[in-house]
Amino acid sequence: MDSFEQTPNSENKSEAASQQAAVQTIKQLGQTGVVEDSVTPYHCLTIIGQIEGHMVLPPRNKTTKYEHVIPQLVAIEQNPKIKGLLIVLNTVGGDIEAGLAIAEMIKSMHTPTVSLVLGGGHSIGAPIAVAADYSLIAETATMTIHPIRLTGLVIGVPQTYEYLDKMQERVIQFIVQNSRIDPDALREMMFRTGELVRDVGTVLVGEEAVRVGLIDGVGGVGQAISHLNRLVAARNTQGGLQ
Repeated sequence: MDSFEQTPNSENKSEAASQQAAVQTIKQLGQTGVVEDSVTPYHCLTIIGQIEGHMVLPPRNKTTKYEHVIPQLVAIEQNPKIKGLLIVLNTVGGDIEAGLAIAEMIKSMHTPTVSLVLGGGHSIGAPIAVAADYSLIAETATMTIHPIRLTGLVIGVPQTYEYLDKMQERVIQFIVQNSRIDPDALREMMFRTGELVRDVGTVLVGEEAVRVGLIDGVGGVGQAISHLNRLVAARNTQGGLQ
């Protein structure tokens, strides 16, 4: 046997190493493959569980780490083989600044993007959903619109209130600029009482999110891929940005 030929044993070891690397990729990034290895024209990015920001959440929490998502978005934008991005959301929300950072990254991409809310796109998940070029929500999926929260010790109440008000306005302006929803209607839904137990806010189910102008349409994976096809075709027709 020639020295450069692999033995069956070495092939098994190589396959085992590849499988182990794939498992580590799933554990670290929540993805079945890295962007560089993509063999399809579209990449699927999942935003699931709780969006983890500057504080590390307990290990039993299912999280999406923004320090993993942002490099993925940069790699997707730079990869000429990837023609479109599908963002799948099933999130309870999480860190405000981390969520807005992800949303701003998605909004600024030249790569065509479509978001799909499955299960839930609550709290800071809403700006991420509307950041895409086109947004979809499943018929039974829900989105909770509510004011931002603050955890931990509050030292200066007036200053803290002003900070919260500025943060709240950032979220509102981002949603309004990237959807068809009326700003006054959005504020009313955020501070609505009587719908949530011991809380303020509004829960929108499927078609309701479309009717108020928050999401563009109702659909699933098939519709999301169809919209990506249209966006990519339109970009190619117009010449697009390379």
